[in-house]
Order: sequence, then structure tokens, then C-alpha cells
Amino acid sequence: MAKTGAEILWECLEREGVECVFGYPCGAILPAYDALKHSNIHHVLVRHEQGAVHMADGYARASGRVGVAIATSGPGATNMVTGIATAMMDSSPIVCITGQVNSKLIGSDAFQETDVTGVTLPITKHNYLVTHATELARALREAFYVVASGRPGPVLVDITKDAQQTSCEFDWEAARPKLPGYRPDLSPTSEDYNEALKLIQEAKRPLILAGHGILLSGAMPEVRELVERSGIPVTLTLLGLGAFPASHPLNLGMMGMHGEAWVNHAIQEADLLVALGMRFDDRVTGNLKTYAPKAKKLQVEIDPTEVNKNVRVDMALIGDLRQILRELIPRLEPIECGAWRSYIDSLKGDSAVRDIQNLPDNGHLYAAHVINDLWQETRGGDVVVVTDVGQHQMWEAQYFKHESPRSLITSGGLGTMGFALPAALGVKVARPEAEVWVVAGDGGFQMTMAELGTLVQENLKVHIAVINNGYLGMVRQWQELFYDHNYESTPLWSPDFSKLADAYGIRSMKVTQRSQVVPAVQAARCHDGPMLIDFQVEQEDSVYPMVAAGAGLHQMIRRPSPVVETAAD
Repeated sequence: MAKTGAEILWECLEREGVECVFGYPCGAILPAYDALKHSNIHHVLVRHEQGAVHMADGYARASGRVGVAIATSGPGATNMVTGIATAMMDSSPIVCITGQVNSKLIGSDAFQETDVTGVTLPITKHNYLVTHATELARALREAFYVVASGRPGPVLVDITKDAQQTSCEFDWEAARPKLPGYRPDLSPTSEDYNEALKLIQEAKRPLILAGHGILLSGAMPEVRELVERSGIPVTLTLLGLGAFPASHPLNLGMMGMHGEAWVNHAIQEADLLVALGMRFDDRVTGNLKTYAPKAKKLQVEIDPTEVNKNVRVDMALIGDLRQILRELIPRLEPIECGAWRSYIDSLKGDSAVRDIQNLPDNGHLYAAHVINDLWQETRGGDVVVVTDVGQHQMWEAQYFKHESPRSLITSGGLGTMGFALPAALGVKVARPEAEVWVVAGDGGFQMTMAELGTLVQENLKVHIAVINNGYLGMVRQWQELFYDHNYESTPLWSPDFSKLADAYGIRSMKVTQRSQVVPAVQAARCHDGPMLIDFQVEQEDSVYPMVAAGAGLHQMIRRPSPVVETAAD
């Protein structure tokens, strides 16, 4: 059957199971938008193309399915770059579709022409420039195959305007991906499993480092079985939170720059690190020269390029984490490490104040109050928290206990301010029955707050907690600690967020005292639509503990005396 390239685009997306796309129309992609009238796919009109990619990213992370974003050529395509880089760093499966000028105009500096495949080459798993309608079906089918195979990541398909407008015979089966390539068999051998088992069985002070790959593989049950069978305690990366229940007695908490002090000390004292789906990011390791000096390292990783990239390991099992654990677990014997666990417990000391249900109230409103009370009010439900980047992100990781997978969506690798609001809209589209909360700073929120219009237009019940401290908080903290309190360009003027919400027809509240936090959260949960709460918190509070750039994990900066009761380290 003859179809235009634009019609082929939507039919391919439907056959790939796509139900929703996030996008913004303009000239070079208009043929595709015109053909959308023949499709059952729902289109979400964003307010900025970066928002479209973050929405597709949030959709993918919350659901495990492929997210799709669409934009025009030139500035539309380049506006997507930050979102694509965010998805690449955090291994999120999204397909970005962009329009391009007519094929005969490529290279002529035509109006709104940009070499977007060249621009995005370093931040995509692969990308395509489609100049003929006959190439489109195969490119799209390959894109969906590549995006989700192995380690997930973004793929971009750039389609010239004439490729959208011209017609050709559409044959879905003939467009089946045929990607021979060079595919060495890196799967573990029986000898590899034996060597890995020997490392584990001989360890006296082992730790499991649980990362984002557990969620991507769907290996949560296998990891729990491994932990409970072996008795090895677990620590998680930021993106790994939720992969293992926070309440489990063998869960130690988060590691790294703003992780738990006892966790970082334990890593430095361990004799074996079992890294599951984590890539030894610099925010996890601190100074590589002093990282876990006493420990052998066993890494289970699907991407062979991540092995020995940052940290030299003693043994690696390459492949899908879930499949490897299914092979490994039946052959594993329990390990006697009760003394090791008791030693780690002794390291907690007064820092365990974060486990107390009711943090003390000394008359000031701290971000820790807000996060703790939000967790207490929503615990036990199907709740997804989507955070922006900065101090509030770390406080959320410290004070909100994530029990279930995909309950925390955040930008880890790239640290993208402005991520939270649009990503949360994608989360809500993917999981309409979930209770979705945005936790954003006053700085990051203002980067993409125009997506409030998308929130209202799509009639999505997403609640927004703005942690408003009047600063670019994390930058201010660094200036306090390392730049002699020179707060250059970090004090932040903001609009009245309540009035802004009112302008969009969104209900709002201001909170300035601890006693107002729970009523505000309850009001949002009972409200039929979205709600924005402006939490005006202590301005010069800081996140502790903290591992400074270039320092070892054991060289954490602790909260200076006198201790602020509501934000203990």
C-alpha cells in the first residue's frame, strides 16, 4: 500500500506500541503533524522542546516503555539537546524525531537548518538522517530496536520534509531490522561464575553496590533473593533508590557524595564490593586513588565499556543482570558476616536521627521537614516523586524512603536543572493512577515552569512542591564551604509562585511553618486537580555529609557545631 512518509511515521509508531508522543509543531515537521489526523496516537503539546524530551524521558523511566518526543528542525531540534544528553547519561530509552529541511537544501544554510545528527552524535546511541520515504520504516524500526537493546539510551531520527511528503510502498515486514554488525559473545562462562562465587564466598566484609541497572533489567526480585540468601548488606546509588526496599534490614542507604556517612566508611573498610548495574560514577567513588583500598571488586554490567573505565575490577560478569543473577544465586551459600553488619551499625551513631518519624521542630522550616512529612503522608501508596537537581534532590534521597521500583525519577548523570516538572508530566501520562509529586528548587523550577501550561491543558493531577530557599542552593553551599561565603550570583529573586499558579488556574498554597506542612500536603492530595505548594524554607541550610571534589569517601565534611536538629548527617 502506498503511503506518504508522514503516514508511515505514525503507522510505524503505532505498530511499535506507542500510545503518546510529546512534541511541538513547526515548518519542517508539519507534514507529519498533518498526517497525525489519521492516527490514534495522543499528542501532548509542550511549551518548549526540551520539555518534550524530559516528558518522554519521565514516561520511559516510570513505565519501562520507550518514550517518544518530536520537534521541528533548527532551533526545535537543538532545544532537544539537553534532554537527549540527560537521557543518554541515565540510560533512558527514548526516540526523538525531528523534521529537517528538504534534502536538496541540506548544506545550504537554509532557513532553520541544523546538522542535528552531527550535533547529537556524542549523546545518542545512534541516529539517522532519512532523506527518502523508502528509508523511513527501516530507520524507525531500527531505532526502536537499538533504543531498548542492551544498555538503553536515546536514538534520534531526523526526517527531511520531502521524505515526509513523498509516497512509497509501505511494507512493515520488509523493514524488519537487520543489524549484523560485530557481536562478540561476552556472556559469562562456567569458569567465570566459579571465580565470582569464590570471591563472594571468601569475603568477610562484603557490600553490594546497587545501581540503576537493577531497575533497567527488572532484576529487583533477584537482587532481593541474592541479599537474603547471602546476608550481604546493600547500599544504593541515587538512581538505584527504590530498586531495593528502604525498610529492609540489610539496606544501609545511599552511598557517595551526599550519602550516609556510615555507608561511605563501610565502603572504605570492605574487603569485597559486588557492583550490580552501577558504573562507579565520580559522585559515588570520590577520589579514585583512595577508593575502597581494601576491597576486591566484582562488577556485573551489561555494557562492557563501563568495566575498568573508572575503577579497576578484579572480576566482571558481562550481560543482563537478571539473567546472570538467576544463574549465580542457586550456587551461592550464605556468608557469615554478622560481625561486619554489627560494625556498620556501630558507625551510625547519632546520624540515625533520620530514621525518627518526627523530626524536631525548633521554629524554623527546613527542607528536611518538608521531605520527611511528605514521605510520612504518602507512604504505602503508589507514589512517584520526580525531583529536580540540587540540595532538595539530596534531601529527598535522604529523607524520603523509597520502597518500590521506579518511585524516584531524577536526573543523575547530567544533573539537569528544569528536569522535574516536565518529566513528572511524562510520568503521569505513563502511570495515570499513580500519585505524582514534583520536588523542585526555586531555581530549577523556573527553568521549565512554562510547562504548567501543558499540565493544565492535559488536565493532569500532578502536585508541585517548590523548595524555595531564595538561592541557587547547592551552588551557595559550595560558595559557603570553599569560596569564603562569597555568594556571587546565587541569591535568587523569584516571582510569587502562588500567583503564578493562580494565573494558570492551578490551586496553590504558601507554607512557612512546620505545622503547615502536613495540612498543605493533605489539601493537595484531596484536591481534584494539580496543586502547587511554595515551601519557604530556611535559606542557608546545607546538605550533610558531603564529600568535597577530589576528596576520598572517608574525608566527609560533617555538619558543623552547633548541630541543627532537623538536618542531621
